[in-house]
Amino acid sequence: MDFERSGRANHLVEQLGTFINEQVISAEDIATAERTASPDRQPPTIERLKLAAKDAGLWNLCVRNPDYGPGLSFVDYAPLAEMMGAHSLAQEATNCDPPSNINGDAMIIYGTAEQKERWLEPQLDGRIKSAFAMTEPAVASSDASNIATTAVPDGDGWVLNGRKWYISGVLHPQCRYLMTVANTDPDGPRHGRHTQFIVPIDTPGLTVVRNLPKFGYLDPDGHVELTLENVRLPADSVLGQVGGGFGIGQARLGPARVQHCMRMIGIAEEALRLMCERAPQRNTFGAAISTRSNVMDWIAEARIDIEAARLLTLRTAWLMDKEGDKAAAPQMSLIKVQVMRTATTVIDRAIQVFGAAGVSNDTPLARWYASMRSLRIADGPDEVHLMAVARRELRRHERATDQPA
Repeated sequence: MDFERSGRANHLVEQLGTFINEQVISAEDIATAERTASPDRQPPTIERLKLAAKDAGLWNLCVRNPDYGPGLSFVDYAPLAEMMGAHSLAQEATNCDPPSNINGDAMIIYGTAEQKERWLEPQLDGRIKSAFAMTEPAVASSDASNIATTAVPDGDGWVLNGRKWYISGVLHPQCRYLMTVANTDPDGPRHGRHTQFIVPIDTPGLTVVRNLPKFGYLDPDGHVELTLENVRLPADSVLGQVGGGFGIGQARLGPARVQHCMRMIGIAEEALRLMCERAPQRNTFGAAISTRSNVMDWIAEARIDIEAARLLTLRTAWLMDKEGDKAAAPQMSLIKVQVMRTATTVIDRAIQVFGAAGVSNDTPLARWYASMRSLRIADGPDEVHLMAVARRELRRHERATDQPA
C-alpha cells in the first residue's frame, strides 16, 4: 500500500492551509453573526469565500469523478478533508459540506440527464444545497429496510406519506431538494422495497415540524423533523430505478462515512492541540497538570490513537481508489467505529483538562463532543458496524476451518 500524496495534492494542502488560516478563521464569527441576524438568508461572507475558493482552485475538492470535479483520489482528498474538519465554514466555502456533497455523488451515478441539469449542475456550482431524508422516528432506521414512509403510484406519478427526523441541512437558506427514501413495495424483498425520490423543498405537503437539538445544541442548518402528507411527485422524480433505493443508499453512505472519518480526525487533532496548550497553563496542588501522569497518558494515548485511526482511514481510502467502494466496505465499518470512538475519547479528555471551561461555549469542545457522540448513532450505529465486522470474521474462520487438511 502506498499512501503517498501526489504533487497536486501537496500543492492543494498548502493552498487550503493558507486559505483557512488567512480567510476562513477570521470570517467564522462574522458569518455566524450574519446567519443569526437573517436565518433565511445566505450570509454574504460565505458567498464571498466561495468565490475566493473558486478563484484559488479549491472548489468541489471532494468530487472524485473528473467529469464533474477535480477528480482527486480518496488518498489525496484525505488530508484536505482532515484540514476542514474543525472548520465547517471551510467545508461550505469549498462546496465540500455534507450532505449536499454526498447527494451530488449519488446524482452523478444515478441521475438522468434532466435531473443532473436541474439539480446537480446548480449544486456543483454552489447555487443550491440538498438534504437526505431517510431516518424516521417510528422505526429503527439503523435497519434501512424498516423505512416506512410510503410512495404509492398515482396516475403517471407518486404520492408520498410519512414522517422523517434528524434530517440534516433542510434549514440551509439554499436547500432546494431532499433525496428521500420511501417504501414502494411493502411485500417485496427486504432490499428491494424502497425507492429514492427527489423531492423539491417547496412541494405542497412537505412540512418542517421542528429543528431538533443534539445534546441541546441546535444547528442553524437544521436536523429537522418533517412530514410528507400526500406529497405528489411526477414519475421523473425517481432517482435510479424503482426498488433500487437500498442500493443507492448504501452506495451513497459508504463514501459519506469515510469523509466523516477524515473530518473527525481533524477535529481530534484540534482537540489534542487545545489540550496540550491548556495543560501547562493549569496548576493544581503546586504543579502544572501537564506534569500529572494521567494527563501525560491521555496526551500520549491521543497521539497513538489518532495515528492509528488515520492509518486505518488511509487504508480504506487506498482500497476505494484501487479496488472500488464495494471492496472497501469492510474497512468502512472498521473506521466508522474506531475513528468516532477515538475522537470522542480525545475530546472528552480535553474537556477534563479544561475543567468547567470545557463544558462551556468558551471552547468548541462541548459542541464537538455532542456532534461526535451523535455520529456514533448516525450513518449506522456502532452496533451495526460491529455486527458487520463480526459476521465477516466468523465467515472467514468458517472458510478456513472447512479447508481440507
